[in-house]
Amino acid sequence: MSEFKVKFRGVRGSYPIAHKDFLQYGGNTACVEVNVNGHLIILDAGTGLIDLGNELLEKYISSGLSTEERTPVKATVLISHIHQDHIQGFTFFRPLHIPSTNLNVYGNVNYNETLSDELASLLFGKSFPLDLGDIAGNLNINDISDTEAIILRHDSAPIIKRIEKAQDATPENDDVVITCYRSYAHPQEGVLIYKIAYKDKVMVYATDKESYLGGDKKLTNFARGCDLLIHDAQYTTEDYASPITPKQGYGHSTFEMAVEAQKQANAKKLVFFHYDPDYDDNKLNIIKEHYKANDEKVILAYEGLEIEL
Repeated sequence: MSEFKVKFRGVRGSYPIAHKDFLQYGGNTACVEVNVNGHLIILDAGTGLIDLGNELLEKYISSGLSTEERTPVKATVLISHIHQDHIQGFTFFRPLHIPSTNLNVYGNVNYNETLSDELASLLFGKSFPLDLGDIAGNLNINDISDTEAIILRHDSAPIIKRIEKAQDATPENDDVVITCYRSYAHPQEGVLIYKIAYKDKVMVYATDKESYLGGDKKLTNFARGCDLLIHDAQYTTEDYASPITPKQGYGHSTFEMAVEAQKQANAKKLVFFHYDPDYDDNKLNIIKEHYKANDEKVILAYEGLEIEL
C-alpha cells in the first residue's frame, strides 16, 4: 500500500504523432501516472491518458459481476496548463463516462476565469458531442494556487489546506501532499509546476517551462533535494538557438537546461520529458547515447517507463 510508483503514459509535446519511426519512445502527448500509497494521481491529460483510461476501465469491469460490486475508479488529476497537448485526451478517458467514477481535477487558468469554464469551452460543447454537464461520472474541477496544498487521505475527500508555514506542506503519517507554483516561463499564462510528497519521498513535475540565464532559482528552491525531477526537454541546443527558426521564448527547455536544473536542485534522478514531435527514435537515441555515462541519474522518458521511488 505504501508504494510510490511513476509510469509514463505520454512523453511527447505539441501534438501526437503516429509513425513507425516513433515507436520506441512513443507519440502520445503529456500524461504521467503516479500511484502513491493507494492513491492514483494523473499529471496532465494529453493523449497518453486514453490508454490509461482503457486499462482502468478493464480493471473496473473485472472487479465485480455487477456495477454494485465493482470498485469505482478514483483519481486526482493535476493539469499543468490548458494547451491542447495537455488536455486533448480528457474527453476520451473512458472511466469519465461511468456514473461511479470520481475524478478530482486541479489546475489554474488566471484570475478572471475558472478551470471548469475553460475546460467546458475548449473540450466540450462545440468541439465534442457532449457538454461538460452531460458527463456521467462525478467530476469535481477545482482551481488551486501556490498558497494551497492538496492533502490525500483514505478516509476523506481531498483536503485543501492553506500553506502558512513549511510544516503545512510536509507530509504527516500516511498523508500524500501535493503543492505547486506557477512558472511564467511559458506563454500565454504560465504553467503549474507540481510537487508530490509522501513520507520522505518527493517528485517534481516541471513540464513546459523555459530556463533562465543562470538557472531558474524558483524551481531550484521548489525541487531542492527531490528524488525525481521530471523536466521539460523539448529541444536540442542547436534547435533552440537555430539562426533560421530559433525556439527561444517558446516556453520550453533544452536537454542541457534540464541537466542544469537537476544540478542546481540536487535532484537525485532526472527524466527528460515533452520531446518535440519532430524528434524520432533515431534522434532521441543519439541524445540518449550522449548522456549514457550518466544514465543512473539521467533518463529519457518513453511510454511505459516505470520508476519506483
